[in-house]
Amino acid sequence: MEVHVRQTRILLERLYAKYNQRVLVPPDPLQFVYRYMERRDMEIVAFLASALAYGRVRQIDRSLTQLLERMDNAPYYFTSRFDGFARARLRTFKHRFTTGDDVSDLLALFRRVFDDCGSLESFFALGYCCDDATVLPALSRFCNSLCQMHGKQVPAGLNYLLANPSRGSASKRLNLFLRWMVRRDEVDPGLWTRIDPARLVVPMDVHMARLCRILGLHDDRQWRLDVADFGNLLARRIEHRVPFVLVGSFVVTAHGNTWQMR
Repeated sequence: MEVHVRQTRILLERLYAKYNQRVLVPPDPLQFVYRYMERRDMEIVAFLASALAYGRVRQIDRSLTQLLERMDNAPYYFTSRFDGFARARLRTFKHRFTTGDDVSDLLALFRRVFDDCGSLESFFALGYCCDDATVLPALSRFCNSLCQMHGKQVPAGLNYLLANPSRGSASKRLNLFLRWMVRRDEVDPGLWTRIDPARLVVPMDVHMARLCRILGLHDDRQWRLDVADFGNLLARRIEHRVPFVLVGSFVVTAHGNTWQMR
């Protein structure tokens, strides 16, 4: 087992050295975050980009471009003044099965979050405990708090954007958002400073599950939360500074067809 861990570490370090470059971010949805300089803009765009990170790359790119144009390419200004007129501007937006009303429900909540807390980080930190083994309990509290803030019965579309790990979801897109916000290197912006990067959980999808099988982390063909946590535990054993989260979600998702295991 120790030999396997050492070999895995060497492989991940090699991949990290190769792909930890800002110029390689496109066509990953993360590219949209770097189009903004103001922190609140970046937080909102990061959440929207990760939330819509399902489907084909070109479709994601097209949808995010259209959505941000409807927001006048001023995401925080648009969100901070979100009202019925803003909702009407988004009504005909659609990305696969996420509708403009779904995004509007989210932005209406974000307006309240920014009014009350000033940033998504401050709001997330309200439910974060440094004694938790991972960010998952905090992520559940984050989702629950937003749903409670919504008040009435939460629509299915908003529930999909807030894929709560307490419901058994691998929460790939939310963990991807956290990776972007918490880790800091040439790829990830790392805007947040209150969350320990060692508590992050691998953003698990079909591509990441395939990599985990190749690395011998599991033999399950389903990418559930327990598989994500297993990958995370091995990452910590290798050493949490090793960028397993980056290699898994950025390298494999954005460049999965360009490299081979050797």
